[in-house]
Amino acid sequence: MKFPKAVNMYCPRCNTYTKHNVSNYHAGQRRTLAEGQRRYERKLKGYGSTPKPKQKRFAKVNKKVTLVFTCSKCGYKTVKSLGRMKKVELV
Repeated sequence: MKFPKAVNMYCPRCNTYTKHNVSNYHAGQRRTLAEGQRRYERKLKGYGSTPKPKQKRFAKVNKKVTLVFTCSKCGYKTVKSLGRMKKVELV
């Protein structure tokens, strides 16, 4: 799917329709001291490499695409999910 790099949409901080720059969402680095991460590392520790069996068949073919809309006026960011698709191209 082709998606424009700049979109005119509503900004709740400016309270008007402004130009927003569009970019792909990338997940940040995981926190190593978070409780879930510590629990997962404890599970991986010791004899026997993997705690759970590897998944053989995958039901889903595509990943869900998430876009970040940044207001060009105030810099407010809005995150929206487009759903499942094979490829997103910012044009």
